[in-house]
Amino acid sequence: MNSSKFQLALTGVFAAFIVIGMMIFAFGGKGNSEAVSQVLVWGTISDQTFLQVFSQSLLSKSETIKVTYVQKIPKSFDSELVEALASGVGPDLIFTTQDTLWKNNNKIYTIPFANYPERNFRDTFAEEGELFVTPTGLLAIPFSIDPLVMYWNRDIFTNANISAPPAYWDEFFALAQSLTVKDGSFNITRATAPLGEFQNVNNAKEIISALMMQAGTPVVSYLNSSYISSIMERGGADVLPSEAAVTFYTEFSNPAKPFYTWNRSLPSSQSMFLSGDLSVYFGFASEAGYIKLKNPNLNFDVAPLPQSRTGSRKITFGKITGLSILRNSKNIAAAYTVAIDLTSQQVQKEFTSALIVPSARRDLLAKPGADAFTPTFNSSALYAKAWIDPNNTITDTLFQNVIESITSGRQRVTESLAILSSELGNLFTRQ
Repeated sequence: MNSSKFQLALTGVFAAFIVIGMMIFAFGGKGNSEAVSQVLVWGTISDQTFLQVFSQSLLSKSETIKVTYVQKIPKSFDSELVEALASGVGPDLIFTTQDTLWKNNNKIYTIPFANYPERNFRDTFAEEGELFVTPTGLLAIPFSIDPLVMYWNRDIFTNANISAPPAYWDEFFALAQSLTVKDGSFNITRATAPLGEFQNVNNAKEIISALMMQAGTPVVSYLNSSYISSIMERGGADVLPSEAAVTFYTEFSNPAKPFYTWNRSLPSSQSMFLSGDLSVYFGFASEAGYIKLKNPNLNFDVAPLPQSRTGSRKITFGKITGLSILRNSKNIAAAYTVAIDLTSQQVQKEFTSALIVPSARRDLLAKPGADAFTPTFNSSALYAKAWIDPNNTITDTLFQNVIESITSGRQRVTESLAILSSELGNLFTRQ
């Protein structure tokens, strides 16, 4: 019995070496000729979390590949990367997102489909992972998806004799009239939903993006090897889909409407939800831990992001993270091996538990969760979508300008969206 176990273990070790050897061969020998390949990984996950999880991986015991992880601050990640690559001391592998992929596109090595077949990729990862697919290969291997969901105050709904949170956006017209509370001076003291403004609405750009995508506007499309704005695409609809989405969003900050429930003088939507003065809050799955920590007594639950009643499919916004190999790496084959290990089912189980964010893997998203929130987070990750953001700081301002120009009456919806589309498209022409 012990002998057979030894043989099985030995076979596994030899198989691992064969896989690594095949990877090096498949990548055309773009590996380090040294006995030990050093792979430097940069990301924004804490050092402690990464090392804790990676230490349980079989690859962490490898004598041929040694992994070093360095935690970086998101705001300075891109500038530090440029400096490091210019100095010849950059990382081999980086965690990338839909907000950073385009900025670093010219630094990323495209993984050929010969190494990771597209069919296998689609079978393994949720649909949003296809943001990383190009006609010639993969810009990243999906790691996690952080979906936008709806947090709701159970006490407010119970006291109003409402048994469940809204499943569709049009329910907010009646809901706002039932749940919004105003004082004698018409000031909002309890809001229903953070809709209609931008500067005090956490995740405003992502909420608006989700509404646009549900209406049929992908925001950004990949056409002829280039990214383009698709905000003004009509798609055969009588009303411009993006216009319908933005019109709906801005309705709730209009004091003349019976469902008026939000204005820019209110606290941030997250702060108002934490204080118990907001019925629903649109936040990411990753915010659950923070909400529990900041107000342990808040009686809240989580539900999927509301959908369009006329939509053909479910959509929510999801922040996707992947692992990209850098072109300048001297250890491309070893970096690929590390990326495969970090996105394997076993390692992903540990990361999902540590980060409290859904994996990008379909097989793990299909599994029951460890707590009451996980099923909603996982199912939302399956139908999450996003768009490649050329510069998230600039696009935040562009989206804010659209909303505030409409709510102030300076511009019509179509005019504002045309400017947004033009300026968004222009960002993709700069490198």
